[in-house]
Amino acid sequence: MADTDDPQPGQEAKVGSPDVGTSSRRRAAQQSGELVLAAGGILLRQAKSGRWQIAVVHRPSPRDDWSLPKGKVDPGETLEACALREVAEETGFRCRLLEVVGTTEYVDRRGRPKEVTYWMMEVVDGEFAANDEVDDLRWLELGMARRALSYEHDRRLLALLDTLSLARSG
Repeated sequence: MADTDDPQPGQEAKVGSPDVGTSSRRRAAQQSGELVLAAGGILLRQAKSGRWQIAVVHRPSPRDDWSLPKGKVDPGETLEACALREVAEETGFRCRLLEVVGTTEYVDRRGRPKEVTYWMMEVVDGEFAANDEVDDLRWLELGMARRALSYEHDRRLLALLDTLSLARSG
């Protein structure tokens, strides 16, 4: 992803419901190039302490930010397939989709509306290796992860996770 896909400075992003249906309006906007669709994952693991941890990734300069793994949908690709592919590319982990957490909406740095749908994910296998897009990955407890994330829309997305959701995922 190019660095132009992050929110415009000072621009408010919103977190929407977990409805990931493809409306005709959304399809039309995407086909016209007016809407950027993307998908990603909130990777979960249970620490030895029994507490849940979330993977946050660091993207090197020029971004130099902490975020959740995500990326743009390729032509003909479903949101689910995109989420799994992007998480694997950025983290090295092959994952299993659990449930949809929600969708963030913001205007990217190119002035285009962008929607990113996130799933809770369970790691099946793999190992992190630094790459061009992500140079660090940290497993943090939920509160620490919220504080580490660079973007408010990512922090609000994690706020949608509750102990019931996390209990169901275990």
